[in-house]
Amino acid sequence: MRKRLIEVSTDYKILIVDDEEGIINSMKVMLTRSGYFCKGISNPLEAIETLKKEHFDMLILDYIMSPIHGDEVVAKIREFNKDIYILLLTGHKDLAPPLETIKALDIQGYCEKGDKFDQLLLLIESGIKSISQMRTISQFKDGLNRILQAVPKIYQLQPIGVILEEILQGLMPLVNSKDAFILIDDCNSIEGEIIFKGVGEYDIRVESLVTMLSPELMENIGRARDSKKVLRLDHGIILPLMNEESKSIGVIYIESSNLGDGIKLLEIYSSQAASSINNAFLHSLINMKKDELDKTYQELRKRYIDTIEALRLTVDAKDIYTRGHSDRVSYYAAKLGEGFGLTEEQIELLKVGGIFHDIGKIGTADDILFKTEKLDYNEYAEIKKHPLKGAYILSAISMFKDVVPLVKYHHERIDGKGYPEGLKGDEIPFLARILTVADAFDAMMSDRKYRSKLSLEETKEQFRIYSGTQFDPRVVDMLFKILDNYDLMMEELSETFT
Repeated sequence: MRKRLIEVSTDYKILIVDDEEGIINSMKVMLTRSGYFCKGISNPLEAIETLKKEHFDMLILDYIMSPIHGDEVVAKIREFNKDIYILLLTGHKDLAPPLETIKALDIQGYCEKGDKFDQLLLLIESGIKSISQMRTISQFKDGLNRILQAVPKIYQLQPIGVILEEILQGLMPLVNSKDAFILIDDCNSIEGEIIFKGVGEYDIRVESLVTMLSPELMENIGRARDSKKVLRLDHGIILPLMNEESKSIGVIYIESSNLGDGIKLLEIYSSQAASSINNAFLHSLINMKKDELDKTYQELRKRYIDTIEALRLTVDAKDIYTRGHSDRVSYYAAKLGEGFGLTEEQIELLKVGGIFHDIGKIGTADDILFKTEKLDYNEYAEIKKHPLKGAYILSAISMFKDVVPLVKYHHERIDGKGYPEGLKGDEIPFLARILTVADAFDAMMSDRKYRSKLSLEETKEQFRIYSGTQFDPRVVDMLFKILDNYDLMMEELSETFT
């Protein structure tokens, strides 16, 4: 009986470089019998040029060769190819390259030549596993990058058909598939109509859908929608699409028999796709009319302002001694931002951050907050929680997410001795460093239960002393510049001192 031949796979390509043709031929026989695609070259200089033009996953090369040795070959290859997996062979143990050279050239494996190739084959198989793992990591990295690039497109305000096409175009490269479709309910249809978009062999009209899909596939689509779970098939995968209420609105079907680890990427992408479809339906409800969009925007802005005002009053009502403090911190922070030439959006964040910076004190006990004597260790530890509490409060409202870092880190110090996380230097967001200076300036210039306010010169001296340790020197310098208009600033802030 003739022995069954093992099919040679081109999934992994191996290049053999040895100046002895006999060695190349023997290794090619061994690798071909093991199912690997391989190519042999006896001239190392030719091998370098080949690798510049053609992709190989693994390089097996001899160390002692002419006209250049294996380590020189690797050094030249590493100039343009950092990824190829390299196994170095030698027939002379005493002439092997030093370990430092192997490490420096990123040579992954080393083996002595012998009459039997068992050890070499084990190294090759181990190397192929490593290459496979690196491919998976690269696939996830590339796939996530594709998702990041594709998501903004599918969230653009455009017709639902265009969005579905964008979804498929972003999805197909994740698993190297050519045939797929999206089937969703038309949420704006009273009659329960469906919307369909396909690519590849499924690029058909919706009227042809019933005859195109097998009863088995239709049944599995229904099962996936009912269970709200990903359904893996022999020939593909069905991804249910859910709305914000966890109700099924449709499915994505991808035809492929070799999805591998790409399923995780598909699940990530499909959740974004479902959100973009929901977003499209929501916007279609208002028919994209400019006057309705303007009305919606104005309503959101009004609610935003109302929310800020309500929270501001809550902070002021908590402690009569600091009434107006948040308004002044907001004002000083904005002035500092203007001095640095920040954008309108950044200055707006500073204003809102100033208003909210002490909102975490709402959760602090009154006997601690109003205490006139020095706080003990536990009481001070409780006070130090207010930036984190404030960050949690604001995190509950999505419109304030960009303000959270300012509130959370406004008591951090440049030297790392602040709280709540002990950040230092540039680890502290720049806007939070501005807010720190604005907060400290007003605190020094205001009366407190436990001390009288400082004069302007005394306050400046404090900032000179602690510049570079507690405060960012750049922000301190900017504070001194804006204080050239101190009298005008006090006039503009007069109502906050009442």
